[in-house]
Amino acid sequence: MSTHYELSARTGQILCSIVRAYIDSGAPVASSAISRLRRYQLSSASIRNVMSELADDGYLSQPHHSAGRVPTPKAFQKYVQGLESKRPHKEQVSRIREELSEAGSLNERIERCTNLLTEMTQSVGITAAIPAAAQVLDRIELIPLSEHRVLMIVVTEDKLVSDKVVFLEEAASQSELETIRNYVNQNFSGWVIADVHAELRRRLQQASAAYDEILRKLVVLYRKGLLAIQREPEVRMEGASNLVSFDFHFTRERLREMFRALEEKKRLLELLEKFLEQPAGKVGVKVGLGEEDSSLGQLSLIGIQVASPGGISAKFAVLGPMRMDYERAVSAVLHVGRAFTSLPS
Repeated sequence: MSTHYELSARTGQILCSIVRAYIDSGAPVASSAISRLRRYQLSSASIRNVMSELADDGYLSQPHHSAGRVPTPKAFQKYVQGLESKRPHKEQVSRIREELSEAGSLNERIERCTNLLTEMTQSVGITAAIPAAAQVLDRIELIPLSEHRVLMIVVTEDKLVSDKVVFLEEAASQSELETIRNYVNQNFSGWVIADVHAELRRRLQQASAAYDEILRKLVVLYRKGLLAIQREPEVRMEGASNLVSFDFHFTRERLREMFRALEEKKRLLELLEKFLEQPAGKVGVKVGLGEEDSSLGQLSLIGIQVASPGGISAKFAVLGPMRMDYERAVSAVLHVGRAFTSLPS
């Protein structure tokens, strides 16, 4: 096997043309089809020589001796690297940013990002948000649902919203809940929540008699989970039905296996973490997910990992068949990722 690691500019361009031709047709690509492209001005024989070298380097395979060539996963990954170098359009980023800014919580932003990825690619959009280890408190809200039931809401600076309904043995009035809310917000907004826990415990132990009744009820709410926030990653997927339109040549059972694998949020997060390990802001691509799950062997994953000013680590990805529109997928994850990081915390 050849040991060529760096392709010349022309060879790289020819490889990209082969990949695009295969994506368009789904059939092995013949040298004559590439030689007809005027930009190269090469004969079929010259193209065949280039294709032979690319095959030796692992970029192309040949299903049959007399057939054309088929791009390998290595070829697809090389092709996507060239697409990644294109800068996102500022106008597109601004439009997406404006739509995301209308979301009031992180959960809503994640949902909108997933919707956008699906709409922009007509494939499967996946978004995962991993909360920072040290969450910073923005505010709490205490909403009476009845005399003994209270909705506790905690909002962090990165727009993560946690809520919980609790039952109180002793009724709390709306005025008392407002006093407790104001006490926490005025004293601890902007604090790391772990520090709020420590300081609040210290203050409650030293509470003066003048505030005993209010602080006693604060203790009850605290013990029932006030300021307990969810640190589990938020994972959303949309557009699985788009995969039905692609011809995978699967049996009905194999299709069911593929969709079952995609229904598990834990499995989706594992895919993102395993195959999107590149530095933040850099597009990653994995062609063929069979090493993770045999039922996903004919799927490709294009994604990017970004960090928001509020500390959230987010992964945006598009999942589709190997013959997916990679240019559209790369553009989508770049634009959504850039818009997400530009949002105020």
